[in-house]
Amino acid sequence: MSVALEWGPVGAKVLAEQCDVIVVVDVLSFSTSVTIAVERGALVWPHIGGENARVLARDIGAALAGNRGSHDGPTLSPASLLDIEKDSRLVLPSPNGSSIAFAAVEGGVTALHGGVAVVVGCLRNATAVARYVRDFERIGVVPAGERWGDGSLRPAYEDLVGAGAVIDRIASRDLSVNLSPEAEAAAIAFRALRSLEECPSGQELVERGFAEDVRMASQLDVSDVVPRLTEGRFVAA
Repeated sequence: MSVALEWGPVGAKVLAEQCDVIVVVDVLSFSTSVTIAVERGALVWPHIGGENARVLARDIGAALAGNRGSHDGPTLSPASLLDIEKDSRLVLPSPNGSSIAFAAVEGGVTALHGGVAVVVGCLRNATAVARYVRDFERIGVVPAGERWGDGSLRPAYEDLVGAGAVIDRIASRDLSVNLSPEAEAAAIAFRALRSLEECPSGQELVERGFAEDVRMASQLDVSDVVPRLTEGRFVAA
C-alpha cells in the first residue's frame, strides 16, 4: 500500500493518474460540512457555484447552500447543517474542496483513471476514512488549501493537519505502508496539532462570528461516516 499527497485541483489530477482512491480534505469547511450533512442522511452535490449551481439545484429539487451567514438556510457553515433532514438534497458550492470534487463529477478526475474513487476526509472522520481506504492499494490525499488574491494556491495549515490525521491513521494500522515524503510530513504535522483557531482561516472565521464552525471542524474522530462521491453526489460509503 502507498500513500501520496499533492495540493489542490492540479494535485488531484496528478494523483488520479497514479491512485485508486482520492481523499479530498478541506477542513474549513467543505469536508466538515459534507461529513455532517451525510451523517444526517442528506445527499450532497459539490459544485463550483454560480448560475449553473442554481440550475442544478432547481433541476434536482435540491436546496442551494448560500455563503456563510448569508441567510437562515443551509450554507457552507457546518453549524447550519446540524438540523438538515434525512434524504434532503443539497447543492454545496465552495471555492476549494468542492471545486476538486466537482472536477471529479465533470470527469476531470475520474476520467483520468477510469473511475478512481473520491471520498471526503477531515479531522472528524479521520479514522473512519483510514479504515475505508485500506481496501485500496494506491491512496492519494489532496488537501485543498486556500487561494491568494491572484487566484494562486495557498497551502493551509488546517488542511495539512486534516490530511495528516488520515495518513497517520493509515500508517498506524499498517506499518508496511509506503508514505511519500509529503504524506509523511503531513502526518508529522498532525502529531504536533495546534488549535485551528491559531491558523489564519480559523482566526478569520472566529472574527466573523463563526467560532462554532472552527470548534466543530477541530473535533477529532467523532464520526464514522465516509462520504463517497457516487453518481455526482456524496453519500455514506
